[in-house]
Amino acid sequence: MSETVVTAKTTKAAKPKWLRVKLPTGKKYTELRGLVDKYKLNTICTSGSCPNMGECWGEGTATFMILGNICTRSCGFCGVQTGRPETVDWDEPEKVARSIKIMNIKHAVLTSVDRDDLKDMGTLIWAETVKAVRRMNPNTTLETLIPDFQGSEKHLDRIVDVMPEVVSHNMETVRRLTREVRIQAQYDRSLEVLRYLKKAGVRRTKSGIMLGLGETEEEILQTMRDLRDANVDIVTIGQYLQPSKTHLPVKEFITPEQFKKYEVFGKEMGFRHVESGALVRSSYKAHKHID
Repeated sequence: MSETVVTAKTTKAAKPKWLRVKLPTGKKYTELRGLVDKYKLNTICTSGSCPNMGECWGEGTATFMILGNICTRSCGFCGVQTGRPETVDWDEPEKVARSIKIMNIKHAVLTSVDRDDLKDMGTLIWAETVKAVRRMNPNTTLETLIPDFQGSEKHLDRIVDVMPEVVSHNMETVRRLTREVRIQAQYDRSLEVLRYLKKAGVRRTKSGIMLGLGETEEEILQTMRDLRDANVDIVTIGQYLQPSKTHLPVKEFITPEQFKKYEVFGKEMGFRHVESGALVRSSYKAHKHID
């Protein structure tokens, strides 16, 4: 799974004051909320109760998850259901494109569950969805937040060929914790995916990591260096929050001062854009990342 969104309410450990979530407000948010409810539109913003939903919607950005809501992987941090996915809905590209048009979204983020059960890893639906959004919403910019597709260059090329403005793939955590946090993923394979995307011509590549799982500062900085070595342009850094009692526990709540420190480090390393904060998620302020 490429992106999981949970609010501060889901973590059972005592939470510091900087993790308080403001209720979404504003005219734009109210309008979009009404459209989502009226037309039964599916966004990960609502299904994941994202703490930044009001802010992002107010700026004309929303995230849509494709290929169902059942993942073939069982990552220790992710709240998405694991199991046998449903049959691929080949009408989904048009449905997503229509949702974006109804909501008048300026910048859309597309993400998905992992579909290791499919020969194409779901990349045909990925490509068709981008094409459908382009046809129906020619002025909407796109970010694709993709799985690793098991590192297959053939599958990655399907994403490259449809030319999203940003292609993102999350590292999620540091090298030492990858086996525990992302059971079926590989640290180096994710780096190679990001490196290949840049070599293949993607203009802006992006990745994200979660903090609070027991990593050290030096491990975080090394992960950031590894991302820069892979020519990643944009990095997001946020606080891990436990989706349920059965998921990995939070080991530490990172202070705002420490998040700011990582932001400074990231800019000094040469990232074009760094988002670092407790409630930062992969698609937070995503519209800014295309500038």
